[in-house]
Amino acid sequence: MHIYKIIFSSFASLGSLFLFTKLMGNREMSQLSMFDYVSSIALGSIAGEMAVMSTDSVLEPLISMIIFAVTSISISYLTCKSMFLRRFFEGQPLLLYQNGQVYEKNLLKAKMDMDEFLSVCRISGFYDLQEIHTVFLETNGKVSVLPAVLHRPATPADLKLTPTQSLPMANVIIDGKILKDNLKSTGKDEKWVEKQLHASGIKNMKDVILATYDSTKDKLNVYKKYHKKKLRDIFE
Repeated sequence: MHIYKIIFSSFASLGSLFLFTKLMGNREMSQLSMFDYVSSIALGSIAGEMAVMSTDSVLEPLISMIIFAVTSISISYLTCKSMFLRRFFEGQPLLLYQNGQVYEKNLLKAKMDMDEFLSVCRISGFYDLQEIHTVFLETNGKVSVLPAVLHRPATPADLKLTPTQSLPMANVIIDGKILKDNLKSTGKDEKWVEKQLHASGIKNMKDVILATYDSTKDKLNVYKKYHKKKLRDIFE
């Protein structure tokens, strides 16, 4: 009988954790604020205890999870409304470098040494600090780099060009099946899709793993299924 309780509590724990996480919002770990991160750890810990029935009641850990979730949602709402609370719970960006000056006290506050700072700059594509104007440590723990104006990539505006604005490509076919709502949003129909497939030499739609609609060129980009196993890795 005990094993059935474990199975039930495990599914109840997993379902509750998934529900509360959805309510708290979908964000990557790197985008979580400090409070969100702490709340996530606490919820996971309580869910684990609930799964293994560390208490005789499933209700007790469930109530704790509800309290943590409601508190986290409330704080997220309040931080959207109050600048003071947002600064208190999430902090504010920290200036690490600007116009040739390294702010060592801010590096110390960020628990970051020079080796790590230079490594972050290299990961961002900058091997020379003279090519950088400003570096910030954001509240989510990521580092943002503003390049010096002479070392940033040229833009169409710099070259006095007016390119056509590209739009997100709609997925029309996935795993050999037409996504009808997506196709409808493109203004095309299934007959048009079939013509595009035939033009690409594809007779059976099931041979297509992905097809996207390019509105700029008014064409279908088709990717066929490759049934053979790739044996050689060029990066070995």
